[in-house]
Amino acid sequence: MAPEGEEDEGEGQKLVEEIQRVIESVAQFGEYRKTQRKECHNLVRRFKLMLPLVEELRDLTEPFHENGIVWLRNLWDALLFAKQLLRLCSEGSKILLAMETEAYMIKFQSVYEKLSLAFEDVPCEELGISDEVQEQLELMHTQLKRARRRTDTQDMELAMDMMAVLSGDEQRSSDSAIIERLAKVLELQRVEDLKIETLAIKQLAEERKGQQADSTKRIIGLLNKFKKIAGMEETSVLDDPVVPRMLVKSISLVIPHEFLCPITLEIMTDPVIIASGQTYERESIVKWFDSKHNTCPKTRQTLDHLQLAPNCALKNLIEEWCEKNHFKLPKKFQSSSQKNGPIISTEQIPSLVESLSSIHLEEQRRAVEKIRMVSKESPENRILVAENGGIPPLIQILSYPDSKIQEHAVTALLNLSIDEKNKRLIAKEGAIPAIIEVLENGSIVAKENSAACLFSLAMLDENKETVGLSNGIPPLVQLLKSGTVRGKKDAITALFNLSLNHANKSRAISAGIVAPLLRLLKDTKTNMIDEALSMLLLLSSIHDGRQEIGQLSLIETLVGFIKDGTPKNKECAASVLLELCTNNYSLLLAALQYGVYEHLIQIKESGTNRAQRKASALLDLISRSEQI
Repeated sequence: MAPEGEEDEGEGQKLVEEIQRVIESVAQFGEYRKTQRKECHNLVRRFKLMLPLVEELRDLTEPFHENGIVWLRNLWDALLFAKQLLRLCSEGSKILLAMETEAYMIKFQSVYEKLSLAFEDVPCEELGISDEVQEQLELMHTQLKRARRRTDTQDMELAMDMMAVLSGDEQRSSDSAIIERLAKVLELQRVEDLKIETLAIKQLAEERKGQQADSTKRIIGLLNKFKKIAGMEETSVLDDPVVPRMLVKSISLVIPHEFLCPITLEIMTDPVIIASGQTYERESIVKWFDSKHNTCPKTRQTLDHLQLAPNCALKNLIEEWCEKNHFKLPKKFQSSSQKNGPIISTEQIPSLVESLSSIHLEEQRRAVEKIRMVSKESPENRILVAENGGIPPLIQILSYPDSKIQEHAVTALLNLSIDEKNKRLIAKEGAIPAIIEVLENGSIVAKENSAACLFSLAMLDENKETVGLSNGIPPLVQLLKSGTVRGKKDAITALFNLSLNHANKSRAISAGIVAPLLRLLKDTKTNMIDEALSMLLLLSSIHDGRQEIGQLSLIETLVGFIKDGTPKNKECAASVLLELCTNNYSLLLAALQYGVYEHLIQIKESGTNRAQRKASALLDLISRSEQI
């Protein structure tokens, strides 16, 4: 029997080996889905930063003490949780990941919270960790805490395009230009990619076991639109025959371990042999030597010399394997570099929900913060919170004067609203007026999360109308006027979604939305020109919108975008100009005076498909006006 406080039969070393296996297995994942690629690369980079710690722990000869083993278990659990998310982003449905970008952003936050917690109290002394590695751990902990904070919002252009193709509006949902743009962004243009996506969706449907049927149906519908433009046969997916084994392999391709650099755990492009006989990526081992090391990173033996010899045989094997498996060597990427409570289990959810109705404010505050955390974790947790009756007390808490508890409550509702059934339940329980109240009077973060929550709820058409009738448009316009950059992005995304409802267009115009939209067109710092143009296009589809928007100064701005903007700028600006100039000769004449004609000719020849159609329609309009 091991002495008290020490490990039992090498459990510590076994855990170190398991941790190393997890880190190495993550390096073998294929390319990540484009919508989450940046976050995945950031997370994988942090995995690799743990290698010096693992190497040091692996070389320890003394037994691990109890605190060290507990810490290793916690780290292992956090890494497995992160690995599961990375696998989803590597192998999951691209369409699902695009539909649920906000939900996956929350998942990444949750991963960083778990990792940050694991690195909060590392028993360095008991583990015998060197001062150098301790400094690295402290730096990593600081980076993890920073990564936990939500600093970004979803891609607005992608969100708006997804809303358009998934909306019930037949004209917008069938717009070939939007579908082609989405297929390009999601990398679903090639037949091979579409076959792999079909398999991923089939697997998703099987995992859902008939639940979230509406969501699955919309995903399949969009997949078939992509297939149609690729010239493939449209199918029901669920009834498709089993996909060939070769295709299954291509989804989760495992890179041979010997192809990975032991330092970076990335597939090698320029493998070299050092004096110990070990092979490394040239760039990585050169950096190791430049850092005053004269040892082999893997074996730790002192080297007789630091000369490098190309491993041509291995390089040829890697190239042959890549060609055979259609594996594209990953590009190098660059990434920019609140104290949390214990991890909450699903068994605690009923008691947490019960504490939401406690007569003690402090108990309520702790419970609502934990509900906010647990509702980030998984779809299952969001369902459990709702099934245990958590939504009504959260709505009640929104009216509390305490700004922090109010912020936690509205954010918890935002997390819960990711689930489609919860969207209906939250609205049915009367949450929308209470959320709007927080949007008007809450803290900065509470206002931003309230706007995001209204956006999420308004994915259902009936909720769009409820938000409009509950006077939710004016505070969103106010946030668009005076919020932070994140607040403005949350506001305009919510307003765009809400304005797919006809009556809400007029409400937005009455609330004064046009002025802040025009300011955004001239504000290069917020980088929201496409969002502002898309919103103006929606508003210009009604008479009141055209009356409010149709200013000579805007015509000049639109012509400027048509001349010098990005392809998307040109497309949106031409679309808005067409709406404004149809049946308004004076605005058409102004556009001609600003020199739009020659720029429309250029777009007709080289613009996006949709931009070409709009340019052609404007040129026809000009031609007809000249004949009058």
